[in-house]
Amino acid sequence: MHSIRRPHRNTAYPAMSDPTSRTLLAELIGFDTVSRHSNLAMIEFIRDYLAGYGVDSELFYNDARSKANLFATIGPRERGGIVLSGHTDVVPADGQAWTVEPFRMSERDGRLYGRGTADMKGFLASVLAAVPMFVARRLSLPIHLAFSYDEEIGCLGVRPMLAELAKRPHRPVLCVIGEPTELKPVLGHKGKLAMRCHVKGAACHSAYAPYGVNAIQYASRLINRLEEIGERLAQPEHHDPRFDPPFSTVQTGLIHGGKALNIVPDACEFDFEVRTLPGFDADEVTSELQAYAEQHLTPKMRAVHADCDIRMQPLSAYPGLSTPDDGDAARLLSILSGSSAFGTVAFGTEGGLFEQAGIPTVVCGPGSMDQGHKPDEFVSVDQLQGCDAMLRRLAEHLAPPEATDRETD
Repeated sequence: MHSIRRPHRNTAYPAMSDPTSRTLLAELIGFDTVSRHSNLAMIEFIRDYLAGYGVDSELFYNDARSKANLFATIGPRERGGIVLSGHTDVVPADGQAWTVEPFRMSERDGRLYGRGTADMKGFLASVLAAVPMFVARRLSLPIHLAFSYDEEIGCLGVRPMLAELAKRPHRPVLCVIGEPTELKPVLGHKGKLAMRCHVKGAACHSAYAPYGVNAIQYASRLINRLEEIGERLAQPEHHDPRFDPPFSTVQTGLIHGGKALNIVPDACEFDFEVRTLPGFDADEVTSELQAYAEQHLTPKMRAVHADCDIRMQPLSAYPGLSTPDDGDAARLLSILSGSSAFGTVAFGTEGGLFEQAGIPTVVCGPGSMDQGHKPDEFVSVDQLQGCDAMLRRLAEHLAPPEATDRETD
């Protein structure tokens, strides 16, 4: 793998044509960028590839310098431009029944298989394949490439990059997040808040259960309360028909507690998440749960043992996205995608963070999330070619076909 020859700066590839999106996708899939691993090898590959076309890259590292975001600009730097954004990390393939090698791309029946083909290295490959075309044109606005780390574990990596971009004088006018939407234009998605609740009880022999504080039982009361909140949020008056399901949801996904059946458990923790419609504050759920704990549960617990406690710990969060369907961002997305049938998606993206940074954001990319995160993940060749065509339309929108450096030099 990783057999593409790096070009020298400001030259074309020696003895070979510019690589296609399919060739580049095979390269990217060969990097194991599961979120628990470093993404630096892939980022360095992309940096070197861009340098071959005279495009400089900025790297924004995490504190351990084991991962990095990449930001690059093609075209004029004295004005805002259009961001093509995607994440470099993928979810694990461990324990899944793959019939092909996850980190080596394979092709069968018009499908390209491998971890990340759909979510979302297919989009990154199309963007990189379009770089020679972008460089050759006299763009009226710059095209920015923003490739992040740790999206899969809470949209963590993109935040320091956005904080740095916010300090700059020219804010981008649009961001296209290339998450898999089957190239359908998407203007919205839900936000997410993930929390961990720690319940500290008091242990004793189960024969004397009333003299202890059963952390699992108190955790179950909190979980029941979350279910009640979720049922209330599902009522018709809270619906937004653009989304599926059309309401904010609450669910408990993990729970741990207890050591033995004959010991009253002194600790229990559970993880829950809130998936929110745009405009709904997930903190309302945690505030209500915390108030319920403080008013109704901890007084009873501490009446038995003073050290008992219930504590909430944030795990991750990202905002929802809701881009107006009558604005400039939606109009450009319609041109790029060839459709004004705007929709929403159930999964989250980094789009809400770009929107919070004052950058209008849309979502459109190749493949389907129906294949994402699953064994034998794939993107179809047709979808990859469709994304290539979308990026050609972007280049043509920003510069007429005849306005290229080669033709005007």
